[in-house]
Amino acid sequence: MKMINVDIAIIGGGIVGLTFAAALADSDLRIIVIEDKVQEPTLSDLPNPRVSALNRASEFILRNIGVWEDLSSHHNNSYQKMSVWEQDSFGSIEFDALDLGQPNLGHIIENQVIHLALLDRIKQQHNVILLCPNKCTSMRFGETETWLTLDSSNLITTKLVVGADGANSWVRNQLSIPLTHWDYGQSALVTNIRTTEPHNSVARQIFTPDGPLAFLPLSQPDLCSIVWSQSPRLANERHNMPDHKFNKILTAEFDARLGLCFVEGERAVFPLKMRYARDFVVNRVALIGDAAHTIHPLAGQGVNLGLLDAATLAQELRRLHDEGKDIGKKAHLRSFERWRKTEATQMIAIMQGFRDLFSGDHPTKILFRGIGLIVASTLPSIKVQFIKHALGITGDLPELARRK
Repeated sequence: MKMINVDIAIIGGGIVGLTFAAALADSDLRIIVIEDKVQEPTLSDLPNPRVSALNRASEFILRNIGVWEDLSSHHNNSYQKMSVWEQDSFGSIEFDALDLGQPNLGHIIENQVIHLALLDRIKQQHNVILLCPNKCTSMRFGETETWLTLDSSNLITTKLVVGADGANSWVRNQLSIPLTHWDYGQSALVTNIRTTEPHNSVARQIFTPDGPLAFLPLSQPDLCSIVWSQSPRLANERHNMPDHKFNKILTAEFDARLGLCFVEGERAVFPLKMRYARDFVVNRVALIGDAAHTIHPLAGQGVNLGLLDAATLAQELRRLHDEGKDIGKKAHLRSFERWRKTEATQMIAIMQGFRDLFSGDHPTKILFRGIGLIVASTLPSIKVQFIKHALGITGDLPELARRK
């Protein structure tokens, strides 16, 4: 048995957990990252369909922690425009980066690419220990520290445990933190799609009676990653159907906006649920990313919320440490909790509002939605405020999410 004493123990070595560790690179806080899954170290020629739409705030965070340059050379595609419309309706709206004086509206990057760049970064940090594969088996609390036991029999003592271990968080479950949650009644089907017409670096999303379908432009001019939200029954049926039948249905559902569609690679299906932890902070523990909240993927904001959690918590812990305060005390972490809860609840409400607005095929509701999209499209102030919020260039942002 080996005893390891640190200031912060991060449970979960995914994108959010590693970003949090990298955000503390130049501090003298001692950090350990515990992850039970080994990341595949090589990239395939065909991009992985699990991608993230990184907004400007996330770009600045990754730039400021020193990993953005590594991302730029691997399947990184920026998109300059976004087109949104409803099937069988006259309503549509378009967004253009030029209207905001921005170089783009975001970047579509494979999750694996982001993860590997972050792993390389923290392996260079003097203040980080990475234990992988390792798994926590127990967590016990004292007045000023927490004891973690690993499946390797190592024992860790720490001032603060950070739960960055995903939607089914072990940390959150150990503490029996209540969840506000509901099932969206949908699953997301994701895969790569080759099209006969180029995407021209435009992100597209159509609202259908079954749910939203997004085509996210990848670095190859005729390749997109799709996120197709629909009923679990349809998602499973379409996941298993032959390629030629899937291609035909997808092309029709997307109004053939990019010509014929051809699936490339594997299809995967994920259930969609909203989760919101009652407490983001308890004594000696803080939750970030999906461990604290999950939202519908229709606006692609899940990972952006998580990266802001990581940057905000890192900023608050630096301040507490510089002031000589106990970084694990709940009272000292309340400002982080209030800050991030405000943003998370707003985003959950916005996503639920969009989902409710675009669900149902009653003619009156379709007419109302069409008029709403037309009005929003013709009022520049509404369009600009919406896209600025989506880009993460407004509001109360941590320092790492700002240009330096």
